[in-house]
Amino acid sequence: MFTNKTEDGRNNLCGCKVAERRKDMGLSQRALADRLQREGLDVDKNAVQRIESGQRFVTDIELKYLSKALDITLQELLDQTEMGN
Repeated sequence: MFTNKTEDGRNNLCGCKVAERRKDMGLSQRALADRLQREGLDVDKNAVQRIESGQRFVTDIELKYLSKALDITLQELLDQTEMGN
């Protein structure tokens, strides 16, 4: 049967990397949401929290904005091997 969740039940692949990179940059979830809004993506702190916790699906458009806001490639956002998974 097809499933659109990760093996551990998360709704996205990038959430852990978003959280890791955000923390490395010294940004709060609100600061990241503000940065994304300045880039043109309408999200708030709660959306960032849900992305990071894996509760929210992430579109390809959102991935593009996250990549730019976090100064990271799309591949790095999706690459779980760098997170020890």
